[in-house]
Amino acid sequence: MEGALARMEAIGAALPASDGVASFNRMYLGVTRGVEAGLGAGTFADPAWMTRLDVEFANLYFAAVDAAGSDAPLPRAWEPLVAARSHPGIEPIQFALAGMNAHIDHDLPLAVVATCRELGTTPSEGTHHQDYQRVDALLDAAEQSVRQSFESGPGLALDHHLRAVADLVGNTTINSARALAWDSALALWDLRDHRRGTDLYLDGLADAVAAASRLLLVALP
Repeated sequence: MEGALARMEAIGAALPASDGVASFNRMYLGVTRGVEAGLGAGTFADPAWMTRLDVEFANLYFAAVDAAGSDAPLPRAWEPLVAARSHPGIEPIQFALAGMNAHIDHDLPLAVVATCRELGTTPSEGTHHQDYQRVDALLDAAEQSVRQSFESGPGLALDHHLRAVADLVGNTTINSARALAWDSALALWDLRDHRRGTDLYLDGLADAVAAASRLLLVALP
């Protein structure tokens, strides 16, 4: 996890604070620090599986960042955030939530499947789901503090569209997104030997996630 934290810190240092990707990176870094602080000996029944999942998950975000800064194809789920990253009418918390949407709803199922393939196991085997859910309690505390850091900015506190922003934030939670991501991972695992079915599912998932991000990134009145 230290390597991932260092990479996030480097991304944050390289981007202006107003950049939409920087806003998500700030949330991701804060949440990851909170999870790391909450991890203790014996937290997970299968630490090897969880460690590999963390690596696979973070690498998908880093790949999207690399693609956004090059001519490489950008994952479709990340396109709305990258396209809107410089829009002045969008609040930092909106960028952060759109990034969360892309990373959890799209990338996390891929990371679960990749982890199981790498370690020769299945999502339903052993304690994988229980370990996955154990992260939720750690995320609750970390997510709350990070959200408050976005919501308490002096500019936002006096803005006339504060209520609209507050409603948007209140309707989006990491834990509910993670629950849906697990269901998507199970579906992808069932389709793993069917290339056409997998491609169709991933296309639909990418389109749905991108559509949700576009709604999150609408400039609020």
